[in-house]
Amino acid sequence: MNHHKLKILSILSLTFIISACSSLGGGSVQKRAAKLSSGIQKAYSVSPDTANRVSPMIVQSADKYAVDPLLIAATIRQESSYRSTVTSSAGAVGLTQVIPRYWQQSCPGDLFDENININCGSYVLAKYNQSAGSWKKALAYYNVGPTNYETNRKMKKQGKKYAKQVKAHEKALKSAL
Repeated sequence: MNHHKLKILSILSLTFIISACSSLGGGSVQKRAAKLSSGIQKAYSVSPDTANRVSPMIVQSADKYAVDPLLIAATIRQESSYRSTVTSSAGAVGLTQVIPRYWQQSCPGDLFDENININCGSYVLAKYNQSAGSWKKALAYYNVGPTNYETNRKMKKQGKKYAKQVKAHEKALKSAL
């Protein structure tokens, strides 16, 4: 088989695997967002207005950066409990609690804007997964930063605890679907 056909087959196979393994199933953004919204409301007691508003943003960002939408939703639950106006003592803002001074170059715009914030948080998770090699480690990096994780035992422990908490939120969401 020539190289071109092999490449097309591998892309088709990967596309099938990704869509077959999607936690929300296949279908349109609206269909997957409706399912996600229902799960967010049940698992996290989020108001229908909020869940319906942010779910399409989560699904679109998940598609854009190849991140599981349930992982993004669970990260938002951990970071802000779906409160978009929250600012942490470290200066992290919005639903995904992005720190503007670190990410403003990669994520231009108002990080209090829900769509920009979710898009940025998803970008950061995908970037960290690429460098960390696993989603659990990417989550730890998301919480404490790669340098702290790799050089400070206390921070590494905190990052691992954070990753466990997000994974527990993800499991609760999966059960609610």
